[in-house]
Amino acid sequence: MSSSATSSPARAGGAAAHRSRNAVIALCWALVLLDGIDTFIYGSVLPHMLGGRSLGLTDATAGTIGSWSTFGMLIGTILSGMASNWIGRRNTVLVSVVVFTLATLGTGWSQSSGQFGLFRLLCGFGLGALLPIAISYGMEFTSRGRRALATGVIMTAHQTGGALAPLIALWLVDDFGWRSAFIASAIPVLILLPLALKLLPESPTNLLTRGRRADAEQLAARFGTELPEVKERGTDKLDALKNLFRGGQWSTTLCFWLTSFAGLLLVYGVGQWLPKIMVELGYNTGDSLLFSTFLNVGGIFGMLIAGRTADRIGPRKVVIAWFTLTAVFVYLMGVEMAVGILYLVVFFAGLLLFSGQTMVYATVGTHHNDEDRPTALGWVSGMGRFGAVFGPWVGGELLAAGNADLGFTMYACAAVFGAVMMAFAALTIKARAKGRQGTAPAVA
Repeated sequence: MSSSATSSPARAGGAAAHRSRNAVIALCWALVLLDGIDTFIYGSVLPHMLGGRSLGLTDATAGTIGSWSTFGMLIGTILSGMASNWIGRRNTVLVSVVVFTLATLGTGWSQSSGQFGLFRLLCGFGLGALLPIAISYGMEFTSRGRRALATGVIMTAHQTGGALAPLIALWLVDDFGWRSAFIASAIPVLILLPLALKLLPESPTNLLTRGRRADAEQLAARFGTELPEVKERGTDKLDALKNLFRGGQWSTTLCFWLTSFAGLLLVYGVGQWLPKIMVELGYNTGDSLLFSTFLNVGGIFGMLIAGRTADRIGPRKVVIAWFTLTAVFVYLMGVEMAVGILYLVVFFAGLLLFSGQTMVYATVGTHHNDEDRPTALGWVSGMGRFGAVFGPWVGGELLAAGNADLGFTMYACAAVFGAVMMAFAALTIKARAKGRQGTAPAVA
């Protein structure tokens, strides 16, 4: 399904409109930064919690709780795209931020593993709901030729949060305990939530589908953006979801979902268990936490490189190449080598791993039109969360069974699977395009 053509009032150029668009991107970046910190802080404090038997956690129960969090993300991402069509993208973002912030505070105050797991579940729900809507904002408030880069830029915030989380743990946990890391992760929202209330606009596309054309035109003029050609939403609130399967689209949608499954299995499996696996493989705790920081710093560079490359050659090609190379570097992380070389291997694994999954979102976002994009992104992320549930769980089971050395091999296999599924998605898109050409009427 190709993006719809645009026709709108002429762009309102000028520095003011440019600054307004940049403010939206910057705000989405900051909110996703909090998302990244809250996502990765659990893995960063986990060695300390397990070492002190805090809340009675074991390797197995810690993996299960990690899966609860990603299950919450699954529900949040699936519902967010549809909710944004019903209550607006702005309201969906604000609700998600409030939910994951309160849940993060609750995690820091938990008195039992059951309470801890419940708050991680709720935290995951809010975190999952935010991400696809933030990406949709980035794509809508930038030019069509730079949408993959906009997606990459916003997702650098997630990796920046992942890089900061181990540093927060190193800074606070030894002196103030693991609870302080969760509480500190929630404090920045006291600044960002008021800014979001003031600066974050509603989506012009969402306004159009709700019949508010005058408001959409005014907003487009303010931000210097083009209005897409969209239809008002009818009584069928599931129309955007049904569009993911109409006209033979189901095969591509399924391949996208399976690719996202593999990518998020990697992101959350490696992200949560990297410090612990490295400890089990004989590295000291300080190096193990810094490996996590290097992984996420690599991810920041990877987002920018992958985004620029995808805008030039297409995001599908980037996903296939990145996942294939990810398999190589993730496997090498489990090979014994000098620590200095291993830091480089971890950096390149992060450069490829996180941006490969982000380009799955860019692929889906550019494949679907403006009306269906939030729902498509929500569902591809949501279905991928099954991988995010499975990744931490299987890592915990391998560690509990004393097979930490198999962890990176399993994650490398997941990367190969992701590359194959995106290749199949590309074939289904080409087959449908060829079919449409074959049925087109001949030109006299």
